[in-house]
Amino acid sequence: MSSHQPLGIFDSGVGGLSIARAVHRLMPAESLLYIADSRHAPYGDKPLEFILQRALTLTDYLVGQGAKAIVVACNTATLATVHRLREHFALPIIGVEPGVKPAVLGSRSGVVGVLATRATVASPGTRDLIRRFAGERRVLLQPCPGLAERVERLELDSPDTRALVRRYLTPLLAAGVDTLVLGCTHYPFLTPLIADEAGPGVELIDTADAVARQVQRRLLQRGDLNPPGCCASVRLLSSHADPAAQALLRSLWGRHAQVAALDETCCLAPALTAPA
Repeated sequence: MSSHQPLGIFDSGVGGLSIARAVHRLMPAESLLYIADSRHAPYGDKPLEFILQRALTLTDYLVGQGAKAIVVACNTATLATVHRLREHFALPIIGVEPGVKPAVLGSRSGVVGVLATRATVASPGTRDLIRRFAGERRVLLQPCPGLAERVERLELDSPDTRALVRRYLTPLLAAGVDTLVLGCTHYPFLTPLIADEAGPGVELIDTADAVARQVQRRLLQRGDLNPPGCCASVRLLSSHADPAAQALLRSLWGRHAQVAALDETCCLAPALTAPA
């Protein structure tokens, strides 16, 4: 495998760009191939079997495009599929999990809040993170239906988005939370709004930089990391053919990239069979 092959990254929509941007900052010599599965966004309210099938389909496509590693840039998809993907594919697969451990370690009040999708809140993987790392600390899970969709519509500071954030934060702040985990990769795009509503005494935990460092470690271990100065490209693909979806990718990426629609074969219903 050539080190010049791209890193494959996918998410249910545009949220995983928060991970892709961190990867690009840390490793600008790496080419990126990003898929926003916006036709099926968000994953947080989809059945687990559907999420698994989409993850298999998108990973298979990225592998076919020569990806040397895959980043599942979605907390919901990671918790639901990453173990199955690793069974099915031989290349490194790096996932994203809510940053419960750093939040617990950094909390002064001993009360941590996790903002996440319904699926992430309900996932046994989330409960396992809490069991492993919470200790005597309280970890409060707050499902945030509708919040990822606001990011997908680029409503990053509209009155309705602010009201939604305020509604989800109110019970957490009343419980004494001093640390908030952004448990969906869409939510970092709302960081200024969330920070404003939470107040200066609340720290926000975003795992994007930690994920980027893990990707770098895996590439180094395999000898697949490009040396500085290599010519790299960024391709952003959307499973939604609407030009507005592509414009959204370009806007949130914020720098030069090739933006296009995903191949039709990957845009429709899941095509692969889940491994037994």
